[in-house]
Amino acid sequence: MAANALLQWYRQNARELPWRSPPGAAVPGDADWPYRVWLSEIMLQQTVVATVRGYFERFTARWPSVAALAAAEDGDVMQAWAGLGYYARARNLLACARAVVRDHGGRFPADEAMLRTLPGIGDYTAAAITAFAYGRHAIVIDGNVERVITRLRAIDTPLPAARAAIRAVLADLVPADAAGDFAQGLMDLATRVCTPKNPRCGDCPLQPDCRAATTDDPSRWPVKAARRPRPTRHGTAWWIEAEGEVLTIVRPARGLLGGMRALPSSDWGDAAEAVPPVAGDWVHLGAVSHGFTHFELVLAVRGLRLAAKPALAGDWQNVDEMGEVGLPTLFQKAATLARAIFKTSEAA
Repeated sequence: MAANALLQWYRQNARELPWRSPPGAAVPGDADWPYRVWLSEIMLQQTVVATVRGYFERFTARWPSVAALAAAEDGDVMQAWAGLGYYARARNLLACARAVVRDHGGRFPADEAMLRTLPGIGDYTAAAITAFAYGRHAIVIDGNVERVITRLRAIDTPLPAARAAIRAVLADLVPADAAGDFAQGLMDLATRVCTPKNPRCGDCPLQPDCRAATTDDPSRWPVKAARRPRPTRHGTAWWIEAEGEVLTIVRPARGLLGGMRALPSSDWGDAAEAVPPVAGDWVHLGAVSHGFTHFELVLAVRGLRLAAKPALAGDWQNVDEMGEVGLPTLFQKAATLARAIFKTSEAA
């Protein structure tokens, strides 16, 4: 059977990850284990394992329990999250930790329906916590699982509409007593064998049952609906340098990059031109671009060096320490550009 073949393969090939129990092992009885599973799942959304590992280890060293995270300062968590992207996840991370402490005695519920009532936890994360943290039966479906199952059954319905068919297949396959190992086995299989391009079907334990493997192009699954082109928005970031320091702000809590430290910037819209926060001999330093979920942003970067700090709202950071203040990727790109050009002008 496909399930047995996969579980056997997983026992021999499982990745060792700090948030994962070894194959076949009982879930740890540690009260903080569900916290570690939840934290890893939130971090792994839209982010690869190699990137998450370091963040996970730093987070759990600094905040080893959900209670410790719930008591953290918002700004400290946002700064620690910088570089992981999708910053609404960090805001939901704090909201969820505080809800678990306030409403559930500091322990994550083991019930999927109850988990889905918590901030930032949807169907996938609720199922993952249920299976990985508590060893209970759940159907866990992420993008990796979708790829394997659509190939296994040659499901031609485009995603996301295919998810009902994927769930129906899994309902018959997921073993009642090994749902976590089965899901993690599918994920590892997708990472190592059933890759998006050039899958290694000859190494796959599911090949005898896989319909895609009998075709000349198994990588054509999963079928995805055509993407609409993303519009381009424009904005301006201002690098204001004085007395060896640079002005930074904290963005409003709501909206993109909410609560994150950043360079002062204009609104992001159709026009690139904007009124700077202070008058001066501004220099155009170039532009950086960044892709968000629903649009591409082109951010013009303008710089101004002054002899004394102007009276502007915000915090001044040492110019040589701008890489350490927790700027999100977009503003780190802008800061790197500005610093490089100003350093070049100093050398000249």
